[in-house]
Amino acid sequence: MSTALDGTGSATTNPDKGFFGHPRGLSTLFFTEMWERFSYYGMRAILLLYMTKLGAEGGLGFDEKYGGLIYATYVSSVWYLPLIGGWLADKFFGARRAVLIGGIIIACGHYSMAINTIPNFYAGLILIACGTGLLKPNISAMVGQLYAEGDQRRDAGFSIFYMGINLGAFLSPLVVGFLAQGLWFKGFISSLGFNPNAAWHFGFGAAGVGMTLGVLQYLFGGGRLRHVGVKPDKPTIAVEGGESNFDFVTLGLGMVGAIIGGALGLYLGDAAISALFPCVVGFFAGYLIGICRLLEGDELKRVLVIFILFVFSIVFWMTYEQAGSSLTLFADRLTQKTILGWPYPSSWFQSVPALFVIFFAPVMAALWLKLGSRQPTSPGKFTVGLFFAGMAFVVITIASTLTGGGLVSPMWLVAVYFLQTIGELCLSPVGLSTVTKLSPTRMVGLMLGVWFLSISIGSYIAGLTTRLFAGNDAAVLTKAFGAFALITLLAAVVLAVIRPIINRMSPRAA
Repeated sequence: MSTALDGTGSATTNPDKGFFGHPRGLSTLFFTEMWERFSYYGMRAILLLYMTKLGAEGGLGFDEKYGGLIYATYVSSVWYLPLIGGWLADKFFGARRAVLIGGIIIACGHYSMAINTIPNFYAGLILIACGTGLLKPNISAMVGQLYAEGDQRRDAGFSIFYMGINLGAFLSPLVVGFLAQGLWFKGFISSLGFNPNAAWHFGFGAAGVGMTLGVLQYLFGGGRLRHVGVKPDKPTIAVEGGESNFDFVTLGLGMVGAIIGGALGLYLGDAAISALFPCVVGFFAGYLIGICRLLEGDELKRVLVIFILFVFSIVFWMTYEQAGSSLTLFADRLTQKTILGWPYPSSWFQSVPALFVIFFAPVMAALWLKLGSRQPTSPGKFTVGLFFAGMAFVVITIASTLTGGGLVSPMWLVAVYFLQTIGELCLSPVGLSTVTKLSPTRMVGLMLGVWFLSISIGSYIAGLTTRLFAGNDAAVLTKAFGAFALITLLAAVVLAVIRPIINRMSPRAA
Protein backbone atom coordinates (compact mmCIF):
# COMPACT_ATOMS: atom_id res chain seq x y z
CA MET A 1 0.00 0.00 0.00
CA SER A 2 1.45 3.34 -0.99
CA THR A 3 2.36 5.93 1.61
CA ALA A 4 2.71 9.70 1.25
CA LEU A 5 4.19 12.35 3.50
CA ASP A 6 2.48 15.32 5.08
CA GLY A 7 4.19 18.56 6.05
CA THR A 8 5.71 16.97 9.16
CA GLY A 9 7.57 14.27 7.27
CA SER A 10 5.25 11.58 8.66
CA ALA A 11 3.27 8.95 6.85
CA THR A 12 -0.30 9.79 5.88
CA THR A 13 -3.08 8.37 3.67
CA ASN A 14 -4.25 4.82 4.27
CA PRO A 15 -2.19 3.19 7.01
CA ASP A 16 0.42 0.69 5.84
CA LYS A 17 0.05 -2.53 7.83
CA GLY A 18 2.57 -4.78 6.11
CA PHE A 19 4.75 -5.61 9.14
CA PHE A 20 2.72 -7.01 12.06
CA GLY A 21 0.16 -4.27 11.60
CA HIS A 22 2.84 -1.61 11.10
CA PRO A 23 4.39 0.06 8.02
CA ARG A 24 6.57 -2.20 5.84
CA GLY A 25 9.52 0.14 6.27
CA LEU A 26 9.64 -0.79 9.95
CA SER A 27 10.96 -4.23 9.00
CA THR A 28 13.96 -2.76 7.15
CA LEU A 29 14.76 -0.39 10.01
CA PHE A 30 14.18 -3.20 12.53
CA PHE A 31 16.82 -5.49 10.99
CA THR A 32 19.28 -2.70 10.23
CA GLU A 33 19.21 -1.63 13.86
CA MET A 34 19.36 -5.24 15.01
CA TRP A 35 22.66 -5.84 13.21
CA GLU A 36 24.06 -2.46 14.26
CA ARG A 37 23.29 -3.28 17.88
CA PHE A 38 24.79 -6.74 17.38
CA SER A 39 28.06 -5.09 16.44
CA TYR A 40 27.92 -2.47 19.19
CA TYR A 41 26.90 -4.65 22.13
CA GLY A 42 29.14 -7.50 21.04
CA MET A 43 32.17 -5.23 21.08
CA ARG A 44 31.04 -3.50 24.28
CA ALA A 45 30.64 -6.84 26.07
CA ILE A 46 34.38 -7.47 25.88
CA LEU A 47 35.80 -3.94 25.62
CA LEU A 48 36.41 -3.19 29.31
CA LEU A 49 37.54 -6.76 29.98
CA TYR A 50 40.05 -6.55 27.11
CA MET A 51 41.43 -3.26 28.41
CA THR A 52 41.81 -4.40 32.04
CA LYS A 53 43.09 -7.96 31.51
CA LEU A 54 46.85 -8.42 31.83
CA GLY A 55 49.06 -8.76 28.77
CA ALA A 56 49.60 -12.44 29.64
CA GLU A 57 45.86 -12.92 29.02
CA GLY A 58 45.91 -11.00 25.75
CA GLY A 59 44.59 -7.76 27.26
CA LEU A 60 46.01 -4.25 27.30
CA GLY A 61 46.79 -4.21 31.02
CA PHE A 62 45.13 -0.87 31.80
CA ASP A 63 44.27 -0.22 35.44
CA GLU A 64 40.61 0.21 36.43
CA LYS A 65 40.79 3.98 36.57
CA TYR A 66 42.38 4.52 33.15
CA GLY A 67 40.39 1.74 31.51
CA GLY A 68 37.21 3.23 32.94
CA LEU A 69 38.14 6.68 31.58
CA ILE A 70 38.73 5.28 28.08
CA TYR A 71 35.49 3.32 28.30
CA ALA A 72 33.53 6.32 29.57
CA THR A 73 34.95 8.59 26.86
CA TYR A 74 34.12 6.05 24.16
CA VAL A 75 30.57 5.14 25.20
CA SER A 76 29.69 8.78 25.84
CA SER A 77 30.95 9.76 22.37
CA VAL A 78 28.77 7.06 20.83
CA TRP A 79 25.79 8.93 22.25
CA TYR A 80 26.75 12.61 21.89
CA LEU A 81 27.94 12.37 18.29
CA PRO A 82 24.31 11.81 17.19
CA LEU A 83 23.88 15.55 17.80
CA ILE A 84 26.25 16.13 14.90
CA GLY A 85 24.82 13.23 12.92
CA GLY A 86 21.29 14.56 13.28
CA TRP A 87 22.38 18.03 12.19
CA LEU A 88 24.26 16.67 9.16
CA ALA A 89 21.20 14.69 8.10
CA ASP A 90 18.86 17.65 8.57
CA LYS A 91 21.22 19.97 6.70
CA PHE A 92 22.92 17.90 4.00
CA PHE A 93 22.44 14.13 3.70
CA GLY A 94 18.91 13.32 4.74
CA ALA A 95 18.36 10.58 7.30
CA ARG A 96 18.25 7.70 4.81
CA ARG A 97 21.70 8.39 3.35
CA ALA A 98 23.20 9.22 6.76
CA VAL A 99 22.26 5.76 8.05
CA LEU A 100 24.04 4.07 5.12
CA ILE A 101 27.23 6.12 5.51
CA GLY A 102 27.22 5.55 9.27
CA GLY A 103 26.85 1.78 8.92
CA ILE A 104 29.83 1.55 6.57
CA ILE A 105 32.04 3.59 8.93
CA ILE A 106 31.01 1.43 11.90
CA ALA A 107 31.96 -1.77 10.06
CA CYS A 108 35.39 -0.30 9.23
CA GLY A 109 35.90 0.51 12.91
CA HIS A 110 35.21 -3.05 14.05
CA TYR A 111 37.54 -4.49 11.41
CA SER A 112 40.23 -2.07 12.59
CA MET A 113 39.94 -3.44 16.13
CA ALA A 114 40.36 -6.97 14.77
CA ILE A 115 43.99 -6.05 14.06
CA ASN A 116 46.13 -6.42 17.17
CA THR A 117 47.85 -3.05 17.46
CA ILE A 118 47.28 -0.11 19.81
CA PRO A 119 46.80 2.40 16.93
CA ASN A 120 44.17 0.13 15.37
CA PHE A 121 42.44 -0.18 18.74
CA TYR A 122 42.03 3.57 19.17
CA ALA A 123 41.25 4.13 15.48
CA GLY A 124 38.51 1.52 15.73
CA LEU A 125 36.89 3.24 18.71
CA ILE A 126 36.92 6.58 16.88
CA LEU A 127 35.41 5.13 13.69
CA ILE A 128 32.66 3.25 15.54
CA ALA A 129 31.74 6.35 17.52
CA CYS A 130 31.60 8.57 14.41
CA GLY A 131 29.58 6.04 12.43
CA THR A 132 27.14 5.55 15.26
CA GLY A 133 26.70 9.31 15.47
CA LEU A 134 25.39 9.27 11.91
CA LEU A 135 23.26 6.14 12.19
CA LYS A 136 21.56 6.28 15.58
CA PRO A 137 19.48 9.49 15.53
CA ASN A 138 18.51 9.18 11.90
CA ILE A 139 17.26 5.62 11.93
CA SER A 140 15.07 6.54 14.92
CA ALA A 141 13.84 9.64 13.10
CA MET A 142 12.76 7.48 10.17
CA VAL A 143 10.81 5.18 12.47
CA GLY A 144 8.86 8.21 13.69
CA GLN A 145 8.26 9.39 10.12
CA LEU A 146 6.53 6.12 9.24
CA TYR A 147 3.52 7.21 11.32
CA ALA A 148 1.08 10.06 10.87
CA GLU A 149 0.61 12.51 13.73
CA GLY A 150 -1.87 11.04 16.20
CA ASP A 151 -1.34 7.45 14.99
CA GLN A 152 -1.90 5.29 18.08
CA ARG A 153 0.55 2.70 16.71
CA ARG A 154 3.56 4.98 17.20
CA ASP A 155 4.59 3.92 20.74
CA ALA A 156 3.95 0.27 19.87
CA GLY A 157 6.06 0.68 16.72
CA PHE A 158 8.96 2.04 18.74
CA SER A 159 8.59 -0.86 21.18
CA ILE A 160 8.82 -3.34 18.29
CA PHE A 161 11.83 -1.43 16.94
CA TYR A 162 13.33 -1.62 20.41
CA MET A 163 12.84 -5.38 20.41
CA GLY A 164 15.00 -5.54 17.28
CA ILE A 165 17.70 -3.62 19.09
CA ASN A 166 17.67 -6.15 21.87
CA LEU A 167 17.60 -9.18 19.60
CA GLY A 168 20.98 -8.05 18.33
CA ALA A 169 22.09 -7.17 21.85
CA PHE A 170 21.14 -10.67 23.06
CA LEU A 171 22.93 -12.62 20.34
CA SER A 172 26.12 -10.57 20.18
CA PRO A 173 27.59 -11.14 23.68
CA LEU A 174 27.00 -14.87 23.23
CA VAL A 175 28.82 -14.97 19.89
CA VAL A 176 31.49 -12.35 20.55
CA GLY A 177 32.00 -13.47 24.16
CA PHE A 178 32.45 -17.09 23.05
CA LEU A 179 35.06 -16.08 20.48
CA ALA A 180 36.90 -13.72 22.84
CA GLN A 181 36.75 -15.67 26.12
CA GLY A 182 35.58 -19.21 25.38
CA LEU A 183 38.10 -21.87 26.41
CA TRP A 184 37.01 -24.21 23.62
CA PHE A 185 37.52 -21.57 20.95
CA LYS A 186 40.92 -20.63 22.35
CA GLY A 187 41.93 -24.26 22.15
CA PHE A 188 40.60 -24.49 18.62
CA ILE A 189 42.55 -21.52 17.26
CA SER A 190 45.62 -22.72 19.15
CA SER A 191 45.38 -26.03 17.27
CA LEU A 192 45.43 -24.02 14.04
CA GLY A 193 48.64 -22.27 15.05
CA PHE A 194 47.17 -19.00 16.32
CA ASN A 195 48.03 -17.45 19.67
CA PRO A 196 45.04 -18.18 21.95
CA ASN A 197 45.45 -14.75 23.52
CA ALA A 198 44.48 -13.26 20.14
CA ALA A 199 40.93 -14.58 20.64
CA TRP A 200 39.81 -11.07 21.67
CA HIS A 201 40.36 -9.89 18.10
CA PHE A 202 38.26 -12.67 16.62
CA GLY A 203 35.47 -11.26 18.77
CA PHE A 204 36.03 -7.74 17.47
CA GLY A 205 36.03 -9.07 13.90
CA ALA A 206 32.72 -10.87 14.45
CA ALA A 207 31.17 -7.54 15.45
CA GLY A 208 32.32 -6.12 12.12
CA VAL A 209 30.68 -8.97 10.22
CA GLY A 210 27.42 -8.19 12.00
CA MET A 211 27.48 -4.55 10.90
CA THR A 212 28.30 -5.57 7.32
CA LEU A 213 25.20 -7.76 7.25
CA GLY A 214 23.19 -4.80 8.55
CA VAL A 215 24.41 -2.55 5.72
CA LEU A 216 23.56 -5.15 3.07
CA GLN A 217 20.08 -5.66 4.50
CA TYR A 218 19.49 -1.91 4.53
CA LEU A 219 20.44 -1.63 0.87
CA PHE A 220 18.20 -4.51 -0.20
CA GLY A 221 15.21 -3.17 1.76
CA GLY A 222 15.65 0.45 0.75
CA GLY A 223 12.59 0.45 -1.49
CA ARG A 224 10.34 0.38 1.59
CA LEU A 225 11.82 3.69 2.76
CA ARG A 226 11.38 5.76 -0.40
CA HIS A 227 9.12 8.30 1.32
CA VAL A 228 11.01 8.77 4.59
CA GLY A 229 14.45 10.04 5.49
CA VAL A 230 14.73 12.53 2.64
CA LYS A 231 16.67 15.76 3.02
CA PRO A 232 14.33 18.49 4.38
CA ASP A 233 13.52 21.34 2.03
CA LYS A 234 13.44 23.85 4.88
CA PRO A 235 16.56 25.16 6.63
CA THR A 236 17.25 23.94 10.13
CA ILE A 237 15.81 27.20 11.48
CA ALA A 238 14.71 30.22 9.49
CA VAL A 239 15.42 33.58 11.11
CA GLU A 240 15.09 37.13 9.98
CA GLY A 241 18.32 38.36 8.50
CA GLY A 242 19.42 34.94 7.20
CA GLU A 243 21.04 31.83 8.64
CA SER A 244 24.61 33.15 8.70
CA ASN A 245 23.78 35.60 11.49
CA PHE A 246 22.12 32.85 13.51
CA ASP A 247 24.98 30.41 12.97
CA PHE A 248 27.56 32.96 14.11
CA VAL A 249 25.80 33.65 17.42
CA THR A 250 24.96 30.02 18.06
CA LEU A 251 28.43 28.72 17.29
CA GLY A 252 29.89 31.50 19.44
CA LEU A 253 27.81 30.35 22.40
CA GLY A 254 28.90 26.79 21.69
CA MET A 255 32.58 27.76 21.73
CA VAL A 256 32.18 29.60 25.03
CA GLY A 257 30.54 26.50 26.51
CA ALA A 258 33.34 24.30 25.15
CA ILE A 259 36.03 26.48 26.76
CA ILE A 260 34.27 26.45 30.12
CA GLY A 261 33.63 22.70 29.96
CA GLY A 262 37.18 21.87 28.88
CA ALA A 263 38.70 24.02 31.61
CA LEU A 264 36.51 22.33 34.20
CA GLY A 265 37.52 18.89 32.90
CA LEU A 266 41.22 19.74 33.10
CA TYR A 267 40.78 21.09 36.62
CA LEU A 268 38.95 18.02 37.91
CA GLY A 269 40.73 15.32 35.89
CA ASP A 270 44.25 13.94 36.05
CA ALA A 271 44.61 13.17 32.33
CA ALA A 272 44.23 15.29 29.20
CA ILE A 273 41.48 13.01 27.92
CA SER A 274 39.41 13.99 30.97
CA ALA A 275 38.71 17.35 29.32
CA LEU A 276 37.23 15.90 26.14
CA PHE A 277 33.77 15.02 27.38
CA PRO A 278 33.15 18.20 29.47
CA CYS A 279 34.35 20.22 26.49
CA VAL A 280 31.86 18.51 24.17
CA VAL A 281 28.98 18.85 26.63
CA GLY A 282 29.81 22.52 27.14
CA PHE A 283 29.81 23.15 23.39
CA PHE A 284 26.44 21.50 22.82
CA ALA A 285 24.95 23.24 25.84
CA GLY A 286 25.91 26.62 24.40
CA TYR A 287 24.84 25.60 20.91
CA LEU A 288 21.41 24.47 22.08
CA ILE A 289 20.93 27.67 24.07
CA GLY A 290 21.62 29.56 20.86
CA ILE A 291 19.01 27.58 18.96
CA CYS A 292 16.33 27.66 21.65
CA ARG A 293 16.56 31.42 22.14
CA LEU A 294 14.85 31.79 18.75
CA LEU A 295 11.92 29.54 19.58
CA GLU A 296 8.67 30.84 21.00
CA GLY A 297 5.13 29.84 21.85
CA ASP A 298 4.13 26.19 21.62
CA GLU A 299 7.44 25.16 20.03
CA LEU A 300 9.40 26.58 22.95
CA LYS A 301 7.19 24.80 25.50
CA ARG A 302 7.57 21.48 23.70
CA VAL A 303 11.35 21.81 23.57
CA LEU A 304 11.44 22.73 27.27
CA VAL A 305 9.54 19.52 28.04
CA ILE A 306 12.19 17.58 26.13
CA PHE A 307 14.90 19.21 28.27
CA ILE A 308 13.04 18.39 31.50
CA LEU A 309 12.78 14.74 30.51
CA PHE A 310 16.44 14.99 29.44
CA VAL A 311 17.51 15.54 33.06
CA PHE A 312 15.63 12.49 34.33
CA SER A 313 16.92 10.44 31.43
CA ILE A 314 20.49 11.15 32.59
CA VAL A 315 19.68 9.73 36.01
CA PHE A 316 18.23 6.58 34.50
CA TRP A 317 21.13 5.90 32.15
CA MET A 318 23.85 6.54 34.73
CA THR A 319 22.56 3.43 36.53
CA TYR A 320 21.44 1.37 33.55
CA GLU A 321 24.66 1.77 31.55
CA GLN A 322 26.73 0.35 34.39
CA ALA A 323 25.90 -2.99 32.76
CA GLY A 324 28.98 -2.45 30.59
CA SER A 325 31.20 -1.05 33.34
CA SER A 326 30.80 -1.74 37.07
CA LEU A 327 28.37 -4.62 36.59
CA THR A 328 30.70 -6.21 34.03
CA LEU A 329 33.54 -6.21 36.55
CA PHE A 330 31.12 -7.43 39.23
CA ALA A 331 30.26 -10.36 36.95
CA ASP A 332 33.89 -11.08 36.06
CA ARG A 333 35.43 -10.82 39.54
CA LEU A 334 32.71 -11.34 42.15
CA THR A 335 30.12 -13.67 40.58
CA GLN A 336 30.05 -17.45 40.08
CA LYS A 337 30.48 -18.34 36.40
CA THR A 338 29.80 -22.06 36.16
CA ILE A 339 26.72 -24.16 35.36
CA LEU A 340 26.94 -27.79 36.54
CA GLY A 341 30.70 -27.43 36.60
CA TRP A 342 30.86 -25.94 33.09
CA PRO A 343 32.50 -22.49 32.95
CA TYR A 344 31.03 -19.75 30.77
CA PRO A 345 32.41 -16.31 29.78
CA SER A 346 31.60 -13.41 32.09
CA SER A 347 30.59 -11.36 29.02
CA TRP A 348 27.56 -13.64 28.58
CA PHE A 349 25.83 -11.85 31.46
CA GLN A 350 25.29 -8.91 29.12
CA SER A 351 22.88 -11.02 27.06
CA VAL A 352 20.50 -11.33 30.02
CA PRO A 353 18.87 -7.86 29.88
CA ALA A 354 18.38 -8.16 26.12
CA LEU A 355 16.72 -11.55 26.59
CA PHE A 356 14.29 -10.02 29.06
CA VAL A 357 13.49 -7.25 26.57
CA ILE A 358 12.76 -9.79 23.84
CA PHE A 359 10.25 -11.49 26.12
CA PHE A 360 8.63 -8.38 27.55
CA ALA A 361 8.77 -5.81 24.70
CA PRO A 362 5.81 -7.41 22.87
CA VAL A 363 3.90 -7.52 26.14
CA MET A 364 4.50 -3.82 26.78
CA ALA A 365 3.66 -2.93 23.17
CA ALA A 366 0.38 -4.83 23.44
CA LEU A 367 -0.33 -3.20 26.79
CA TRP A 368 0.06 0.34 25.39
CA LEU A 369 -2.20 -0.53 22.44
CA LYS A 370 -4.85 -2.07 24.68
CA LEU A 371 -4.89 0.90 27.03
CA GLY A 372 -5.03 3.35 24.12
CA SER A 373 -5.98 6.80 25.44
CA ARG A 374 -6.03 5.40 29.01
CA GLN A 375 -2.32 4.59 29.07
CA PRO A 376 -0.03 6.65 31.34
CA THR A 377 1.41 9.85 29.94
CA SER A 378 5.02 9.83 28.80
CA PRO A 379 6.21 11.48 32.06
CA GLY A 380 4.24 8.80 33.93
CA LYS A 381 6.08 6.05 32.08
CA PHE A 382 9.37 7.82 32.83
CA THR A 383 8.50 7.78 36.54
CA VAL A 384 7.87 4.04 36.52
CA GLY A 385 11.12 3.48 34.63
CA LEU A 386 13.14 5.42 37.20
CA PHE A 387 11.52 3.51 40.06
CA PHE A 388 12.53 0.12 38.64
CA ALA A 389 16.05 1.36 37.87
CA GLY A 390 16.40 2.48 41.48
CA MET A 391 15.16 -0.86 42.81
CA ALA A 392 17.70 -2.67 40.61
CA PHE A 393 20.49 -0.88 42.47
CA VAL A 394 18.91 -1.69 45.80
CA VAL A 395 19.40 -5.35 44.79
CA ILE A 396 23.03 -4.93 43.67
CA THR A 397 23.73 -3.02 46.89
CA ILE A 398 22.56 -6.02 48.90
CA ALA A 399 24.59 -8.39 46.70
CA SER A 400 27.76 -6.32 47.22
CA THR A 401 27.47 -6.83 50.99
CA LEU A 402 27.85 -10.58 50.40
CA THR A 403 31.03 -10.46 48.33
CA GLY A 404 33.26 -10.53 51.39
CA GLY A 405 32.37 -14.21 51.77
CA GLY A 406 33.37 -15.14 48.21
CA LEU A 407 31.66 -15.21 44.83
CA VAL A 408 27.93 -14.53 44.85
CA SER A 409 25.19 -16.33 42.95
CA PRO A 410 24.59 -15.19 39.35
CA MET A 411 20.91 -14.82 40.24
CA TRP A 412 21.69 -11.49 41.90
CA LEU A 413 22.73 -10.05 38.55
CA VAL A 414 19.78 -11.72 36.83
CA ALA A 415 17.44 -9.96 39.28
CA VAL A 416 19.20 -6.63 38.68
CA TYR A 417 18.86 -6.98 34.93
CA PHE A 418 15.20 -7.97 35.20
CA LEU A 419 14.33 -4.82 37.15
CA GLN A 420 16.41 -2.66 34.82
CA THR A 421 14.65 -4.15 31.81
CA ILE A 422 11.19 -3.28 33.08
CA GLY A 423 12.41 0.26 33.71
CA GLU A 424 14.05 0.44 30.28
CA LEU A 425 10.86 -0.63 28.48
CA CYS A 426 8.90 2.05 30.31
CA LEU A 427 11.38 4.81 29.57
CA SER A 428 13.63 4.28 26.55
CA PRO A 429 11.31 3.53 23.60
CA VAL A 430 8.77 5.96 25.03
CA GLY A 431 11.48 8.62 25.23
CA LEU A 432 12.33 8.19 21.55
CA SER A 433 8.67 8.37 20.61
CA THR A 434 8.06 11.45 22.77
CA VAL A 435 10.96 13.36 21.23
CA THR A 436 9.66 12.71 17.71
CA LYS A 437 6.20 13.93 18.82
CA LEU A 438 7.39 17.09 20.57
CA SER A 439 10.21 18.24 18.28
CA PRO A 440 9.58 21.04 15.77
CA THR A 441 9.60 19.44 12.30
CA ARG A 442 12.79 21.17 11.17
CA MET A 443 14.62 20.03 14.32
CA VAL A 444 13.67 16.36 14.70
CA GLY A 445 17.18 15.04 14.02
CA LEU A 446 18.76 17.58 16.34
CA MET A 447 16.30 16.92 19.16
CA LEU A 448 16.86 13.18 18.86
CA GLY A 449 20.52 14.04 19.22
CA VAL A 450 19.61 15.84 22.44
CA TRP A 451 17.90 12.67 23.67
CA PHE A 452 21.02 10.66 22.91
CA LEU A 453 23.13 13.29 24.67
CA SER A 454 21.28 12.43 27.89
CA ILE A 455 22.36 8.80 27.40
CA SER A 456 25.89 10.06 26.71
CA ILE A 457 26.13 11.94 29.99
CA GLY A 458 24.65 9.02 31.92
CA SER A 459 27.01 6.59 30.17
CA TYR A 460 30.04 8.74 30.99
CA ILE A 461 29.15 8.71 34.67
CA ALA A 462 28.52 4.96 34.49
CA GLY A 463 31.87 4.35 32.81
CA LEU A 464 33.80 6.09 35.57
CA THR A 465 32.36 3.71 38.18
CA THR A 466 34.93 1.04 37.25
CA ARG A 467 37.39 2.79 39.57
CA LEU A 468 35.30 1.46 42.46
CA PHE A 469 36.88 -1.94 41.77
CA ALA A 470 40.48 -0.78 42.19
CA GLY A 471 40.69 -2.55 45.56
CA ASN A 472 37.67 -4.88 45.27
CA ASP A 473 36.50 -3.49 48.61
CA ALA A 474 32.95 -4.66 49.45
CA ALA A 475 32.32 -1.64 51.70
CA VAL A 476 33.19 0.80 48.90
CA LEU A 477 30.92 -1.01 46.45
CA THR A 478 28.02 -1.13 48.91
CA LYS A 479 28.23 2.59 49.65
CA ALA A 480 28.51 3.56 45.96
CA PHE A 481 25.72 1.29 44.73
CA GLY A 482 23.50 2.47 47.57
CA ALA A 483 24.07 6.10 46.59
CA PHE A 484 23.04 5.37 42.99
CA ALA A 485 19.89 3.62 44.24
CA LEU A 486 18.94 6.59 46.44
CA ILE A 487 19.50 9.20 43.71
CA THR A 488 17.42 7.27 41.19
CA LEU A 489 14.51 6.67 43.55
CA LEU A 490 14.48 10.34 44.57
CA ALA A 491 14.38 11.32 40.90
CA ALA A 492 11.31 9.12 40.43
CA VAL A 493 9.55 10.91 43.31
CA VAL A 494 10.40 14.37 41.95
CA LEU A 495 9.16 13.50 38.46
CA ALA A 496 5.92 12.11 39.88
CA VAL A 497 5.34 15.43 41.67
CA ILE A 498 5.99 17.67 38.65
CA ARG A 499 4.26 15.42 36.11
CA PRO A 500 1.03 17.50 36.02
CA ILE A 501 3.07 20.62 35.24
CA ILE A 502 4.75 18.87 32.29
CA ASN A 503 1.40 17.69 30.95
CA ARG A 504 0.05 21.25 31.06
CA MET A 505 3.13 22.63 29.28
CA SER A 506 2.58 20.33 26.31
CA PRO A 507 -0.45 18.06 25.86
CA ARG A 508 1.55 16.23 23.18
CA ALA A 509 3.66 14.71 25.97
CA ALA A 510 0.58 12.80 27.14
